[in-house]
Amino acid sequence: MRRLFALIRKETLQIIRDPSTIMIAFVLPLFLLFIFGYGVNLDSNRVNIALVLKEKNPDTMSLVTAFTNSRFMNVKIGQDRREFEKDLLAGHLRGIVIIPQDFTRKVVATSTTRLQIITDGSEPNTASFIENYTRGIVQIWLRHQAEDRGYQGRKSAISVETRFWYNQELKSRNFLIPGSIAIIMTLIGTLLTALVIAREWERGTMEALMATPVTITQILMGKLIPYFVLGIGSMAICWIIATQWYEVPFRGSFILLLVATSIFLIAALGQGILISAITKNQFVASQIALLSAFLPAFMLSGFIFEISAMPLPIQGLTHLFAAKYFVTSLQTLFLTGNVWPLLLSSMASMALIGIVFYLLTVHKTIKRLDA
Repeated sequence: MRRLFALIRKETLQIIRDPSTIMIAFVLPLFLLFIFGYGVNLDSNRVNIALVLKEKNPDTMSLVTAFTNSRFMNVKIGQDRREFEKDLLAGHLRGIVIIPQDFTRKVVATSTTRLQIITDGSEPNTASFIENYTRGIVQIWLRHQAEDRGYQGRKSAISVETRFWYNQELKSRNFLIPGSIAIIMTLIGTLLTALVIAREWERGTMEALMATPVTITQILMGKLIPYFVLGIGSMAICWIIATQWYEVPFRGSFILLLVATSIFLIAALGQGILISAITKNQFVASQIALLSAFLPAFMLSGFIFEISAMPLPIQGLTHLFAAKYFVTSLQTLFLTGNVWPLLLSSMASMALIGIVFYLLTVHKTIKRLDA
């Protein structure tokens, strides 16, 4: 234990003397959370559309009011579709809604009507949002019109009241921020330790370590424990920013958050130190860490892209990355709470991945100068 504490003290002093390590551990999370919090947004707010009125009367104006009062749309009003086509082509508008000439007559006669919706298909998600939201506005307007005219017989016998669980405001930030924390921790944990042993080889200090009576396990633990503490500190900063600055709800247990983070760091640090032991070069180690940890965590963890929508072979590949289980754990703890079956299975998978990395690292790190 005396040798292990000496190695931990040595690595801690090296971290304190190296400003780049402090930058990666504490400044990089702030920068990335700012980028993910404000730069990545899946909400369709204030979408620009045009409303073409080919018939103008109190009924159609009430429908126009329903559109303009929406907090999701910026509405331009005109009487000819052609005056908005150039804006749609240039991307200044995302859709055009056309109210036809015989709109009121059909509403009075049949209580149903048809509108023409022209959307910019270059952004499919926004186009679907405009179509569905327009349908919803018109359906609510038709119901109010029937009630105002006293058509009680045409009212539906079933009243549907929509309720959203876990993310009632439907803010994409509430599930993007927890997912981005997992990406940040992946980058920090893997990148920091990927440079550890490679730096020792480049500076020639690994030979001095191997001349001492310390074991390979003691060398690895002496390097990993300080970076584990750094990782926990980074998570604490991310949690404070997420809950206080971005006001993301946190409904789970903070102790469970620390446990899940600790298990994930075992896997992330293990992957980084395995890369470092294989490459023995800081530049190569950093590039491999980005390619093997950050990109898969970003693309295959479910952070942005739904895993169930991926091809089956890619879905199987996602199970090899601990970030997938950490994203699930964080989103569950932040938005849902302590869902034990989901959290326990995710933590078990992360622990298994971490054990595999450490066994490979111990096997690869041989106490020989010609290894």
